Amino acid sequence: MTCCCPHSRSGGRLFSFFARSYRRRFSKKGFEPSQKQLLAGLAAAGYQGADLLEIGSGVGHLHLYLLEQGAKRATGIDLAVDMIAEARNWAEQRGLAERVTYINGDFIEHLNEIETTDICLLDKVVCCYPDADTLVNQSIRKTGRVYALTYPRYRWFIRMAVGLGAVILKLFGSDFRPYAHNPADIERWINAAGFSKFQEYKTFIWLTQIYVHSAEH
Repeated sequence: MTCCCPHSRSGGRLFSFFARSYRRRFSKKGFEPSQKQLLAGLAAAGYQGADLLEIGSGVGHLHLYLLEQGAKRATGIDLAVDMIAEARNWAEQRGLAERVTYINGDFIEHLNEIETTDICLLDKVVCCYPDADTLVNQSIRKTGRVYALTYPRYRWFIRMAVGLGAVILKLFGSDFRPYAHNPADIERWINAAGFSKFQEYKTFIWLTQIYVHSAEH
């Protein structure tokens, strides 16, 4: 299993720096277009009474909203300690703290702490991970029914922008890098685990996909 410790530590520091601004942005503007698509796909697949796992949970707005709308419990895991702190604080303010478990760290390094869940969410997380194969395959093994993710479309200018972002981060001395992974590979891994594509949405930059376990069809 790949160890991405320098990458994870740098990613944690980077996203911690933006934690408060993420929460302020959501308070002002609400969900991004791709997140609205993700929520629409989850509503179609059904999440009432479900247990959720959100990898790269950020300040918590997705899983907290789903809990308020009828999901049962959630586990959020994030590299950034300040993202987890903001999410925990927000959960307490909204009366949801007893229904959420938070873990600070790399999902791959905490596999033994995480139980199988009904629904797994990865909103703009695959593009933050160098080993997409391990991330997708290990996370889908923790998923019982619905697997939902948003990641960059595989367009030439997006790949170029991701590459430029990696160069800039390197120049600033960060070990964190963004990645543009091929959707064909991701879909193949998910299909091999017994999941079929249920919904797909696109924005100019983002590809959002909802997969449902074949036993549900």
